[in-house]
Amino acid sequence: MGRSHSRLLVPIMSAAMLMLAACGGGSGGSGSGTQGSAAPGEKIKLTVGLFGDFGFKPLYEEFKKTHPNVEIEERQAAFADHHTNLAARIATGAGAADVEAIEVGYISSFTAQPDKFVNLKDYGAADRQKDYLDWKWQQGLSKDGQTIVGLGTDVGGLAMCYRTDLFKEAGLPTDREEVAKLWPTWEQYIETGKKFTEKAPRGAKFFDGPGEIMRAIVGQASVGVYDAQDNIVVGTNPEVKRAWDLSVQMIQDGLSAKIGAFTPEWNTGFAKGSFATVICPAWMTAYIQDQAKNAAGKWDIAAVPGGSGNSGGTHLTVPKQGKHPKEAAELVMFLTTPENQAKVFKAIGNFPSIPALYDQPDIQNFKKDFFNNAPVGKIFSDAARNLKPQHLGPKEGDVRTAIGNGLTRIEQGKQTPEQSWEQVLKDVAKIK
Repeated sequence: MGRSHSRLLVPIMSAAMLMLAACGGGSGGSGSGTQGSAAPGEKIKLTVGLFGDFGFKPLYEEFKKTHPNVEIEERQAAFADHHTNLAARIATGAGAADVEAIEVGYISSFTAQPDKFVNLKDYGAADRQKDYLDWKWQQGLSKDGQTIVGLGTDVGGLAMCYRTDLFKEAGLPTDREEVAKLWPTWEQYIETGKKFTEKAPRGAKFFDGPGEIMRAIVGQASVGVYDAQDNIVVGTNPEVKRAWDLSVQMIQDGLSAKIGAFTPEWNTGFAKGSFATVICPAWMTAYIQDQAKNAAGKWDIAAVPGGSGNSGGTHLTVPKQGKHPKEAAELVMFLTTPENQAKVFKAIGNFPSIPALYDQPDIQNFKKDFFNNAPVGKIFSDAARNLKPQHLGPKEGDVRTAIGNGLTRIEQGKQTPEQSWEQVLKDVAKIK
């Protein structure tokens, strides 16, 4: 799901744990994926590996109307576990699901292994290129462009979600247009955070934690943690250092609740109103709605500082080790149609990667009561149109984890910003 889930604070599993995870089950064996499709009338089961709820369950029932012999089992895992386990299962040739979701921060490490995946081109996917945002389509291709490894589900065009009740208590405006005027830049976001802190309600901080903030700032640059030649440029790209310095300043100014994204503490923070703002790709709206059930109408959505950016988005792939590549590929094709991407957006918030949908009235005019009737269709259509695509390297997720760990060390008082930055540079230098 647009789930930005290239989490900066994701722990890295040891090699031993990776191999243990590889022993987990999948519907496929260790075969090469050369098995044919099911025989007429043969009952088969397809497994779908996801990280969280993608809103697919109603679509499975639609798919089964044209594939009555297919049973679909969905397997959900935590974001970090999903990608770590998938890497091990692809490496060992066993245990992967028939269909596997891969988030944008990890997709390039898998498109670098096209021999391990079914080429969706063999099942007509090339005809879908015209539907997609060009950069989203390119992300799912092997480096030589000959293999369609994955078809995109959603994109994570950025906005900023905020608690209107906490803003009001702190003496700040609550109207989304007025709120957006508070922070056209990240520097002004920090100044707004200081004003919030002066009168903040008891127990509330300005934002959750610096990991997603840093990711958003880096994501707005033309070049991120990798250059176009797949060189890690964390130490030489001034945009990365700027994002780091801004994130550190936010920590030092006491604006952070020191809560890592996608942790149990984060979920509790949503429920208790522990922070007033959170980086908000489209998919985040469903997450907030699920975790902050008691806050309907108290959340709203404004433009993100810097004006645009992307955080998250996913592709669906078919590992070769599955027993039913034809049916699995047909399921991927079905789940990613424009019609079904629109249904998923309206159901849970994952924003389509199909630009022709953005001007359709049912998308453009779509609003969410939970977010104070915010025009989420227009907000995220505008965000998606303004995206500046950024090259993602093969170990994007690992690099971001190293940076996020560095920010955590500062928050926990274990290192000074200077010490932590030096360790970040040493840690990313070891990533190959």
